[in-house]
Amino acid sequence: MTEPTDQPFRFRFRVRYGECDAQSVVFNARYADYVDIAMNEYIRTLFGDYQNLLDQDLDIQVVSLTTNYRSPARFDDVLEARIRAGRLGNTSFTLHLEFVRYGDGQLVAEADITYVLIRPSEMAKTPIPVQIREQLEVGAPGVLISHAGE
Repeated sequence: MTEPTDQPFRFRFRVRYGECDAQSVVFNARYADYVDIAMNEYIRTLFGDYQNLLDQDLDIQVVSLTTNYRSPARFDDVLEARIRAGRLGNTSFTLHLEFVRYGDGQLVAEADITYVLIRPSEMAKTPIPVQIREQLEVGAPGVLISHAGE
């Protein structure tokens, strides 16, 4: 689904019971999982099947992930990950994610994830090709993918 381009890429998902801790809120370590599933959807949207990158002898590896928690999320909440491009370097790029509760728009958490682009055949970092750089710069504005069933 595509919406107006002032919206970033958005991915919705529902908090599952097993992702919550003894305080009945999402356990902090689960946000790394949330970043990962949101980024997989984002990468798939930008580049198609992940195999498309691998077929070019390209892959991405996480080199940094920082998360800041703003308010609790609970079982059965629908969260929306909003993704925007951050810094694009020579061999690495950073993406910024905001997790908001769908419905009331409450900011739940923010994360920055930095990837380095590598050539798997060499297991060495490599410059970001022009076409991939352009796709990262443009992003996927207005795209909404939902796994929440809302």
